[in-house]
Parts: sequence; structure tokens; C-alpha cells
Amino acid sequence: MRLRPNFTHNQKSLALKLSALSFAVLLPLKGMAFSPFVVQDIRVTGLQSAEPGMVFSYLPVGVGGTFTEAQATDTVQRLYATGLFDDVNITTHNRIVNIQVVERPIITSVIYEGMNAFNDKQLNSSLLEVGFGEGRPLDPALLDRAKDEIRSQYILKGHYGASIDHILTPLPGNRVGISFQVQEGSRARIRDINFVGNDTFSSSTLRKEMVQTTPGYMTWFTGSHRFTREGLERDTQNIRDFYLNRGYLDFHISQPQVSLSTDRKDISLNFTVDEGKPYTIRKQQLAGDLLGLNEELRQLIVQREGQVFDNSRAQETVRRIQLRLGELGYALADVNVHPITDPETQQVDVTYFVSPGKRIYVRRINIGGNVRTRDQVIRREMRQQESAWYDEARLSTSRDRIDRLGYFNTVDITQVPVAGTDDQVDINVDVKEKPTGLINLGVGYGSTDKLSFMAGVSQDNIFGSGTDLSLQINTGRYNRAAILSHTDPYFTRSGISRTTSLYFRENRPYSDYVYDQDERTYRIRTYGFGMNFGVPISENDRIFLGATFEQNRITLPDRSINNIVIPEAYREFVKHYGEKSNVFLLNAGWTKDTRDSALAPTRGYRTSLDAVVGVGDLNYWITSASGQYYLPLGKSFTLAFNAAVDYGRSFNKNKPFPVIKNMYAGGIGSVRGYEGASLGSRDPVSGDYLGGSSRVLANVQLYLPFPGTNQDRTLRWFVFADAGKVTTTGSTTCYTGSSRYGGVVEDPCGWRYSAGVGLSWQSPLGPLELSYAKPIKSKQGDEKQQFQFQIGTSF
Repeated sequence: MRLRPNFTHNQKSLALKLSALSFAVLLPLKGMAFSPFVVQDIRVTGLQSAEPGMVFSYLPVGVGGTFTEAQATDTVQRLYATGLFDDVNITTHNRIVNIQVVERPIITSVIYEGMNAFNDKQLNSSLLEVGFGEGRPLDPALLDRAKDEIRSQYILKGHYGASIDHILTPLPGNRVGISFQVQEGSRARIRDINFVGNDTFSSSTLRKEMVQTTPGYMTWFTGSHRFTREGLERDTQNIRDFYLNRGYLDFHISQPQVSLSTDRKDISLNFTVDEGKPYTIRKQQLAGDLLGLNEELRQLIVQREGQVFDNSRAQETVRRIQLRLGELGYALADVNVHPITDPETQQVDVTYFVSPGKRIYVRRINIGGNVRTRDQVIRREMRQQESAWYDEARLSTSRDRIDRLGYFNTVDITQVPVAGTDDQVDINVDVKEKPTGLINLGVGYGSTDKLSFMAGVSQDNIFGSGTDLSLQINTGRYNRAAILSHTDPYFTRSGISRTTSLYFRENRPYSDYVYDQDERTYRIRTYGFGMNFGVPISENDRIFLGATFEQNRITLPDRSINNIVIPEAYREFVKHYGEKSNVFLLNAGWTKDTRDSALAPTRGYRTSLDAVVGVGDLNYWITSASGQYYLPLGKSFTLAFNAAVDYGRSFNKNKPFPVIKNMYAGGIGSVRGYEGASLGSRDPVSGDYLGGSSRVLANVQLYLPFPGTNQDRTLRWFVFADAGKVTTTGSTTCYTGSSRYGGVVEDPCGWRYSAGVGLSWQSPLGPLELSYAKPIKSKQGDEKQQFQFQIGTSF
């Protein structure tokens, strides 16, 4: 008895298939009814991938049971419902039930051709949600749904003109490969943005709160003129927050209207708003279970009565209360803001409802996401301990310490309640590693050193151990250096760091005035090996102690050689200290760092004090102090201050400060606008730049968002002003130079000033910085510097 006609693989809708199934099953039964019988055997044919046991599991009867017409119908329906078969036939003969099936092919591969807006993993995840993916049977209806899902994802990205097609490739073993042919088309541009109903704030003001914008001269870089649904939702929320943060509690914004042009390339966004009026705070109170901390929690309220209600400050109050309760172990504390408005007086009563819940302790800390980095490297930065009371402040500190390692793009710390308990949580630390190798490439240009090149290879977190290894090489017309260093931030379990360094430097006196002279006739070579230790004394403070052995060799030609011009200062150095000198450098220092980022800080400060004492053939000391302070001016601007002071003296009053230990300024990293190392004393014979034993530098810099980038911190421009001077100490004279070589400089050890503009960009190749500086009230004889840039790349 045939209960199911052959349904072939076709593109009918699911509704049509169900109707055909009902008709095919019920109609034959009406005219071909049979009497129930006892099953002697059940045979299944046509299987290729599925197991017979799977088919048997859907049968309502087994061998020895009674097989009825209703059971036959039920069996066909069950097998079709699995989605594994294109055709199911049941026949009976001599009490034997024969089940013949035609299996659907199994999807073994899904590929996308012509797709750039997504990666395969993203779309595969979306398709699995509609039941389509590798390892699944090929269902024509689900294939159509998969194409619709891909098209929907493209529409969310603004690709309204995207088209999706597919190619099926039969494979041996009843398998099939699917290739989706994607023609993305271009993302729709936002042609204009309109607001209706805004009386208090202009449309231009509201547009500034949006991430998406109309085309501008920098939107080719940011892509912010390209429409996405996610961006529209974010911008709608930004506008809503803008009003709520200014007290407009009755504010309402309707669903934005998106108008698409006929060619599907341009979009108009239309927002309809109802502003209402701002509310001032009449009364604020706390309610709920305050754990006897009424006054302490009240001090955490940011706003005051009489002020305009600000939702962002209300949320800051919520965060502060939750943080304080979290410090006491109440990890799941719930704090809600309930504003009750009085439209007649335009006042609002604000109540903060506090529900601390139970006190929680941490059962286990789980580390995840670290492929290369060892668990120990992350775990040793945790200040929250296992089997201890939950402490939100310690968790926040832990997150900052892990982030400051510089090994991860993201650091997420979450808590998960332990099943079966109401007072325990597990802490999950999920990190996303980033490339920690760095290749630095730098080029500088000036009239002194001409082109100078810098290169370096460094690997932070080498082998996932949390230690750093680097090699830096600098070469220019007057200076060459190679430095190999290794840092172990946890040399001891208590957090004492150790840095070992090996270096070589070769310097020639700075001169651009003596021509037709062999550049190798005089030079200073320095070899050194040192070790420094850092001891943490608080979360942000660290002291440093170390020692370095250094050997200096100075090579000067004989005075009898004609046409050789040698700086007199170096002749004096050899006279007092000899051509070869060995010195032990003992150093001590302290640093405090509270910046929110080491790469692009917007707030916080960094302060350091250092002292170096040289003993041996050279006897001298140098003290240094520096500080940087970052002040946020709103969310778009950052004002940065920098100051540094260095002062050195010789222990022996009868000997000058060693000229080879002089400090320099001018150009890159100090006073831009002046030639590199040109500030300070100049040799009276050769006119070479000698620097000095004392240096003062100051800088103020204002970072601004680059137009059209919507406060993107990866691309910023800045204006700056620099000031500095280099002078001598003790009995050392500040020389003004040579009238024959380079000329005489007016007040070489006096203050120099400059101002300029620059651009910084975290480019795909690495950090890039450009700057142009102009000297202010320069002195006669000063050497100028104009332009410089530096770029690096990571691997």
C-alpha cells in the first residue's frame, strides 16, 4: 500500500508542501484502506547518511505490534517533520512494512563570493539562527530563508542594493556544497538629516550629537556618511540622552523616518521630536534598604536641589552607590532612579531606590580568551581574591592593571552567580589579545643631522610570559645607537620588576660648518651594561634602583694634522679625564602614573623624579624631574601640560662637568622649531653644539578632534607651544660659538620659544605624527627646524 506519492526537490513554499502532504496522505487512505495486521518485519531502504535506528525511533509500532492506517499516516508525518527527507513511501506486503526514503543532501560547505562587508563567521552565526548551516540537510525553504537573512544583514549595514544568489555543487555521498554569490553594491549615503519639532536646540546642534552625518571632506576616511541601522539606533539614543541630560524629562522622539532614493544610493533621515520643558530638582531622597549608610550614601549624590535635572549625573550617582555597596561585598546591588515630575511647577522629585541584596563572596576566578598569554600573567594583576568577599573597587583596579599591561585590545570582567547558591559568584576575566610585537620606523629631517633614521623591533609579552624584549637602532649623521633590553615586570612574586640593558652609542660633535673634513676623524664610543629594579609602593607609585657599568672612548686626531678642526671642549675633556674612562652609574627614581591611557591619554598625570651618580673615572651627578598632566575639556578636547628639569654638576670643583654627559634640546621631543640639539653652548673653535649640564623644558598642547571624524581619538590634530633652555653649571662657561665656523649666537643659553600645529593618527601601519613649528623671538645665529614625522607598525 503506497501512502505517499513522490515529492521531488522543488522550490514550493512551505505552506504548499504541507497542503500537498495532507492531500497525498489522506486521499489514498480514503480509497485504499486496509485492515490492521501484526507486523512480521520492518524494512527501510534508501538511507545514505541517517541510521536505520533513527527511522525506527519514529515508528509508533515495532515487530509483533499491530500496524494500523492511522499509524501509517502518523509515521509519514513524523519522518517528514525531521526535515531529513525529500520523499517517504510506505508499502505493505505479507505483513512486512517497507519504508522507502529519499534523503536530502547534507550541507558540507558554505562559502561566500564577493563579500567584503562581513566575515564568514558573522554570517554563519546568523544563518544558524534560522536553521541553515553546515551539517544540516538541504531544505529548499530554509535556503530561501538563508538568502533573505543575508540580504537583511546587508540592509542593516546600509547596502540596500545588495543581491544574493546561490550555486549548488553536488558532492559524493549525498552531500552538497553551497556558494552564495553576493553583489554588495555601495552603501547608501546620508544625503540630509532633518529635525521637526525642535525649538530650543537648533538642528545643527542636534546633528553634532550624531555619529552618522552627511558627506564631508573627511567622511571618506571615517565612513560616517554611510548609513547603518545600528548607527541610526545609536544616534536616536544619543539625541534622547542629549535632552534627558538637560532636564527635558517629557522629551519624546518618534521612530525616525528613512527615505530611500529611487536608485537606492541616497538616504534622508527625518526625526520628529517633542521637546517639552526642562525640570529642576525640588527634592532628592534615598529609599530601600540602606544598610545604615544613609548619610554616607547621601554624600554620593552628585546633583543638588535647585539644579536642572541631568540624567547622566543621576546615572553617575547610581554608579557610585553601586560601587560603594560592591566594596562591601554586595555584588548584585540594584539601584534605580525614579523621577516624579510636577508639570505645573516644572520641578521633579528624585528618589534613588536601593536594594543591596545579599552579601556575596567570590568562589572562583576564571581566565579566558588568552591564547598566547599565560594565565599567571593575568592572574597576578588581580586584586580581587578567590574565597574572599566581593569587592567592586578591587575588581576595578584589577581591570585597570590588566589593561595597562598593553597586551590586550579589550578586558571584560563579569560575575556569574553560582548555580544552587544565592551568596556566591564566579568572576570571569575575558581578554582579547592584540599583536604585541612592534616594528618602529622613524625619519627626521633637519639642517644639522639632515636625514636621521630610527628602527626598532620589540616584543612585549614574549612567549606569553609577560616579559618584554626589544632592540632599538638609531642612525644619523652625528649619532648612532643600538640598545638591547629585557624587562621582567614580576622578577619577584611581590611585583618587583627587573630591566636588563646592553647598549652601544657612537656620537660625533654636532657641526655643520666645517667642510672637506673626514667625518671619522673624531668620535665618542660608549659601551654599557646595566640592571634596574622597580619596586611598587602603591597601585600607581613605583621606585627604581639600578646600576650600570659604562665605558667611554673618545678619539681625537693629533693637533699637528692640517685642516682638522676639533671642538675645544673635547680637547679639554681628554685633558681632564683621558681618552678612555670607566664609570659606574648608580640611579634611583620614583614615578607615579594615573593616566587613563598610555597611548592617547585624556585625563590623569604622570610624575617622576630621578637621580644618577657617576663614580669612577667620571665623578658627577644629575637630578631630573618631569611631569605630564592631562585635562579634559569636554568630551572633544584635551589640554596637556608637560615640564621637565635636569641639573648636573661635577663632584670635583677643579674639573668641569663631563661634556660627553651634556644634555641637549631643540627639535624632536623638546623645543620644536629649532634645529636638533642646537640649544645651549657652542664650541668656541668649531662652532659645534655642546648642549649643557642643565636643561629646562616646558610644553602645552591642545588636542582637538579632526574635522569630520566625530571625536575619533585615533585621528587628532593639535596646537602647541614649547619653551626651553640649556645652560651650564659650576665653572663651565657658556660659549657663544665661533665667528669662523657657524658664527656667534646671541645668548645661546637663554630661553627659546616656539609654537606650531601637528597631526597624530593611529594609522593601520601604526602611530603616525606630523608637526610643523615656528620659532618665536629667535636670537641671531639660531638654527631652525621646520618639519618632522614618525611612523611605526605592529605585527
